[in-house]
Amino acid sequence: MHDMTRFRDAAVSWAAAGADADAAAEILRGLAGRVATVVLVEGQSDAMAVDTFANRLGRDLELEHISIVPVGGATSVRRFLEPFGPAGLDLRLSGLVDAAEERFFRQAVQGSDRHPELTRDEMEQLGFFVCVPDLEFELIRAIGTDRTIEVISEEGDARALRSFRNQPAQRARALEHQLHRFMGTTSGRKSRYAIALASAIDLSRMPRPIGALLSFV
Repeated sequence: MHDMTRFRDAAVSWAAAGADADAAAEILRGLAGRVATVVLVEGQSDAMAVDTFANRLGRDLELEHISIVPVGGATSVRRFLEPFGPAGLDLRLSGLVDAAEERFFRQAVQGSDRHPELTRDEMEQLGFFVCVPDLEFELIRAIGTDRTIEVISEEGDARALRSFRNQPAQRARALEHQLHRFMGTTSGRKSRYAIALASAIDLSRMPRPIGALLSFV
């Protein structure tokens, strides 16, 4: 297993505070000197989108010693940011978060670095970027609804999408909102479409927060 993957897995195990937390902490301390940047994201779909765009730009984040760590929801970010920040391993940090959860990242950054109330622009200067309103909408906007439907068909979900859009609760909703909801209805679908859409989007239309994050790291 590569070092950045080991670091990510150890971080998740340590934060879970289970029986293997002490062993995970040892791994983190041992690998800290090899980590250039830790990118904290909410979940697996965010990590996959960032990694897919990085690969398309010809970058290998593993070789660049950049570890993307899903924190399991924005409310858990402080568990990761405090031990990795200035009071802990003092690693270079960055992150990606949805707008609705932005406050949790902001509060964690303010607490770890002892910053006053930070604006979104100031958070970006520190390496933390916001998807508005979330990753899925950013991807759908970037590629457009017509191409999103094509990607869904290419993924073998055309019939499932038609059935979903015909549900009474969905018929009156805008197409963009239907597509967004469709991606969250089945376990694993968000991650699958994070990769599929990130692979299909023209790089000139890469969602701004992801492009800014990759430029920062």
